Amino acid sequence: MSNISDKSVEQARHGTRPVLGLIEFVALMASLTSLVALSIDAMLPALLQIGESLNVEEAHHTHLIVTFFFVGMALGQMFFGPFSDSRGRRLTILVGLCIFALGTFVCMSATNLETMLVGRVIQAFAVSGPRIASMAIIRDLYVGDAMARVMSFIMMVFILVPMLAPIIGQTVMDLSSWFHIFTLFLVVASLTGAWFFTRQGETLPRSKRKPFSVQQFIASSRFILTHPEVMGYTFAMACIFGAFLAYLSASQTIFQVFYNVGDMFPYIFATLAFSIGLASYFNGKMVMKFGMRRLCRFALKGANGFACVYLALLLIFDGLPPLWLTVSTMFVGFFFVGILFGNLNAMAMQPLGEMAGLGAAIIGSFSSLFSVPIALFVDSFLAGNLLPIGYGFSVFFALSYVAVRFAEKVREGHV
Repeated sequence: MSNISDKSVEQARHGTRPVLGLIEFVALMASLTSLVALSIDAMLPALLQIGESLNVEEAHHTHLIVTFFFVGMALGQMFFGPFSDSRGRRLTILVGLCIFALGTFVCMSATNLETMLVGRVIQAFAVSGPRIASMAIIRDLYVGDAMARVMSFIMMVFILVPMLAPIIGQTVMDLSSWFHIFTLFLVVASLTGAWFFTRQGETLPRSKRKPFSVQQFIASSRFILTHPEVMGYTFAMACIFGAFLAYLSASQTIFQVFYNVGDMFPYIFATLAFSIGLASYFNGKMVMKFGMRRLCRFALKGANGFACVYLALLLIFDGLPPLWLTVSTMFVGFFFVGILFGNLNAMAMQPLGEMAGLGAAIIGSFSSLFSVPIALFVDSFLAGNLLPIGYGFSVFFALSYVAVRFAEKVREGHV
């Protein structure tokens, strides 16, 4: 992993920072993007306690602490995408980290659920800056299958955070309270920001920046939103993530309430997260050999096969299969989901060229805005069993398959 692309070397000549080796580059980009996962998954073990502290009457309303985060991300990506293309990647990350700190302080001062949700939206809006800029930096330095390979390695490192974050969150609560999970967010954001600004130079030279204008924003947005190939892959990614978010936001309820696993929840969650990390590692190894499109087709078939099998098991066991059967089946299914995450994003961004920042914003915003109502809709039917989750996987994984087939036909000139 020590090779650096020629594009990366050329880009580095425009700045004063040294060219990072691939290992450090992957670790740095993964650390920046992992602020998203940390801000979500470290909160999962704390949802019931937060609900009690804030006097939330309905326990399932605490799921909004997770789902509202993605509303903020959708808004943030629409702002930071054009900002990144017009002002550069480094300033985008700086502004995002500063606003993230503000949102974290709002959460720490919350005395009711409404204030907590406002803070979470601000946090999510802000963390979109580092996420968008990181994806754009990768697009600045890598193209094609090489970009998909780098993104898969980043996903592999990035997935360690969802594995460890619930355990860390549980440990923080055991030592103090949920309040200091937010203290942890501030520490991690500060250290990651210091690492970035001392090591990574600007990857978008001033000569290639696009001054922001409303007219250009509307025109570029129209180009992206009416690009059938880009939107086909984006819609597919939205369907996959929407079904997954329904599971994610309800995961504590599923395992601690339905299955009554107690303090074992973080470890079960980590096991399933490991499946996605394993898939990302596999994808990083295989994408240069088979290509992201072939791997994507393979994963879509696998994901839809998983959805059918799991729905059948749910129907057989009245909506609540034995714990070991649920975990083992989801482990296999999430492996296919992990392959899809990096490849679908890379395939959607590939036709966009230097509109990487705005492209990542549109793709991310669309995925988030579409996934939130899916998750809220599916979770609204949860009542002691997992049939709504199973139906969600089946319906939306099937829709993602149709969307990818459509995008491929467009790319091949058949539509």
